Amino acid sequence: MERVTRSSGGHNQSVLISIFNSSCHFDEEFKYILLPVSYSLVFVFGFVLNAAALWVFVKMRPWNASTVFMFHLALSDFLYVLSLPTLIYYYANRSHWPFGVVACKLARFLFYANLYCSILFLTCISVHRYLGICHPIKMMSLVKRRHAHLVCGIVWSVVTVCLVPNIIFVTTSRRGNDTLCHDTTSQEAFEEYVDYSSVVMVLLFGIPFVVIMVCYCLMARALCQPRQGISSSQQSAASRQKSIKLIIVVLVVFAVSFVPFHITRTIYYTARVLDLNCKFLNIVNFTYKITRPLASINSCIDPILYFLAGDHYRSKMMNVLMRKRQTVSSQISEQAPARRNNNDSIGLAYKNSALKASEDAET
Repeated sequence: MERVTRSSGGHNQSVLISIFNSSCHFDEEFKYILLPVSYSLVFVFGFVLNAAALWVFVKMRPWNASTVFMFHLALSDFLYVLSLPTLIYYYANRSHWPFGVVACKLARFLFYANLYCSILFLTCISVHRYLGICHPIKMMSLVKRRHAHLVCGIVWSVVTVCLVPNIIFVTTSRRGNDTLCHDTTSQEAFEEYVDYSSVVMVLLFGIPFVVIMVCYCLMARALCQPRQGISSSQQSAASRQKSIKLIIVVLVVFAVSFVPFHITRTIYYTARVLDLNCKFLNIVNFTYKITRPLASINSCIDPILYFLAGDHYRSKMMNVLMRKRQTVSSQISEQAPARRNNNDSIGLAYKNSALKASEDAET
């Protein structure tokens, strides 16, 4: 990505980054605290929440189209959080990557694969809910579970194909005794990487974001007015509430994770290509590095979507928890009669022995 050398100065070290024909001193000490801590929190919460979500989805049968989309979204998040320990070690060890170039490419691939798979699966969920609200009859006849599986397969395939160049671009380099795992590419190929990433951003972020906003505007209009030809009793309040919760959660995910990351990344790449002044580059670099962990937080926010808007997800989880409680209660209740029976047997034996002793005394 860039030629980096370190200047001595204790904890106030600065990083010299050569960007094309200029040199800038970037103070990046903050990222050696920010990134390990934030990635560690995302790993812990993301691992637990998405593992639980996958387990609940496996227990849920039969699946509908919405459940299929949510399962693949949870799977994408879970695969991503599994790669975070390597990045936590990398930044906690002050940008030293000992795992090899293949692991570097895989870690960077999983970040962008999760990013764009999450966007596309959220788009699928939003379109599916839009059809259920605005065109319920068409959805019942057109959207089946097998169609959802097919769409998810297409999403995985499209994202993988679009990110194959990213695997080629990503590389490692030496900095003294350390090995850097770049999240972009070498300095010589940076302009080509910017062109490629811009196309991917438009295809996998820009277009889906527009589709989601259009769906939500149409859904909001439909939810705010009664449907013609349908009585108020047929308009499910629960369905309306789930749709509103879906809109809120998805908009929060985009507002927190996706939009800030893509905006700051675009500004950062543009500033580097245009070779702007060093002070502005420092500001842009700082804001871009801050939004990187924000782009990972979607792995922790998505399970909230399953719980609030998922079909039968909350009831299934509560049933599983209640079943465990009932199992524990039944075990306790089974043990209690056994103890009572033992006590009764002991008491009866004592009474029999006492009666026999009295009879012997009488004879």
